[in-house]
Amino acid sequence: MGFSKPKGTYDLLPSESGKWGYVEHLFREVCRVHNFKEVRTPMFEASNLYHRAAGETSDVVSKETYDFEDRGGRSVTLRPEGTAGVVRSFVENKLYVNQAVQKMFYMGPMFRYERQQKGRYRQHIQFGVEAFGSDDAMLDVEIIAMAHFMIDVAGVRNTKVKINSLGGEECRAAYREALITYLSGCKDELCEDCQARYERNPLRILDCKRDSGSRALAEAPKIIDYLTSDERKFFDDVRKGLASLDVPYEYDANLVRGFDYYTNTIFEIQADIPGFGAQSTLCGGGRYNKLVEELGGPSTPAIGFGMGLERLMLALEAEGVDVPSINKLDVFFVAMGSKAKMELAGIMAEVRGVGISCDMDYSDRKLKSKLKLADDSGARYRIVVGDDEIESGRLNLYDMKLDVEEEVPLLNLPITLYERIEANMELEGTFDEMRAGEMNLGDITLKIVEADLELANQFDFEDDEQD
Repeated sequence: MGFSKPKGTYDLLPSESGKWGYVEHLFREVCRVHNFKEVRTPMFEASNLYHRAAGETSDVVSKETYDFEDRGGRSVTLRPEGTAGVVRSFVENKLYVNQAVQKMFYMGPMFRYERQQKGRYRQHIQFGVEAFGSDDAMLDVEIIAMAHFMIDVAGVRNTKVKINSLGGEECRAAYREALITYLSGCKDELCEDCQARYERNPLRILDCKRDSGSRALAEAPKIIDYLTSDERKFFDDVRKGLASLDVPYEYDANLVRGFDYYTNTIFEIQADIPGFGAQSTLCGGGRYNKLVEELGGPSTPAIGFGMGLERLMLALEAEGVDVPSINKLDVFFVAMGSKAKMELAGIMAEVRGVGISCDMDYSDRKLKSKLKLADDSGARYRIVVGDDEIESGRLNLYDMKLDVEEEVPLLNLPITLYERIEANMELEGTFDEMRAGEMNLGDITLKIVEADLELANQFDFEDDEQD
């Protein structure tokens, strides 16, 4: 009897996980420089949290949530998105007591029971940010620009930023009536789902992928014409702010997003890559100024976005981006003999102590097989250690990339390896700058890591040099 993964899920294997780790590291660094701090919430919540926050008429709630009853008879739901749980945590932990803007980010699995297709899974990894406590248009600008920057620095260059405004309650009520009146004359042209949405929540019709190119929607009234003067000014300020930061964007009158909690500014970032497919939305978000209050907190303006990492990785692949891996091995040791194997345990502990990754072969294979394992490991350096090397205190350090070998003292091996790897990182960073024509976040992050390593070890190195 064999087992296979559940439908709509996937295994992220070690050969690919390092690339994901690299992108996740970049995103964490972007959050750090924007002063966003991580929040981690449960992967399941009370069902009514999602039903109330996202809206009963949204496709996610009506068709896609994993709802079940636990052993205590409570109705719980695997989280389909991140915002509701973060807002619940914000309210429950009374984070609103701090009058400063609260900036948070999250990263983790979400669950939606939907038809599996490329870039869309029943379990997917979502990265998202939420900012609470400010109704300033420049915060909207920062959030949109941050999302655009993240996707760009990851390597996806061909994107479209689309924005719209849904206004507030007064605006939406007036627009809803106008949309119902208009659609009453062409309801038969809509798909079955949209005919049902007509009765329950007609704004959802604008978000329909099947009817998006229809004549009916093309000629439908636009919500921007129903914005109040203050809402229009706010939206104009957002557009001016994006222009001032050179963030390219398009106004999309039919953009509504898939959840009922959105108000005012909403946006999507789509991949504009030939042949990428229908699932082109990489990121989406907007304001939700009423949600905190609806979930039991004080009136608190808020804005955020969510991004599916699976779709982002597919976009990077479609653009031919060679994503680096954080799983790179620095040194592979080849032990020849039981004595050398015993000594290597201590040697590797010292090497790892200065932040250098290393491994060894624990088998009793012959030298040729061990050397092949070293080649297959992807390590930059190979060191063969036998009884003779242990007794002499001298090792041969082989650079497998440059095909160069040098003899180094065993006593100073951690320092020697650190210096070689640091020099290689600086050289490769210089090549990156030359190719890109400028420093990118990856280079900056690399230099930060280098500086941290140098700071952590400089005193030990100085003492060794004096000795």
